Amino acid sequence: MISEEMLDKYRVEGTKVRVIRDALVQNDVVGIVVAWDDEFFLVRRPNRRVVKLGRGYKLQPADEPRPESEAILPEN
Repeated sequence: MISEEMLDKYRVEGTKVRVIRDALVQNDVVGIVVAWDDEFFLVRRPNRRVVKLGRGYKLQPADEPRPESEAILPEN
């Protein structure tokens, strides 16, 4: 699960992030973290739509290379 400190760092710096939901690249969500609570976080996509995602998904800066398909499924 992503920590409060990392979510706050990404939000304050306005870092574009990549949320890896499964092994398919086209299912990734890229955007800016805007809010979160104990279970979910919100990412604003470039088209201004907001996506609500569970905190168990893997989150990384969008400019980093996407990891290969090893253990990228969300934590439960």
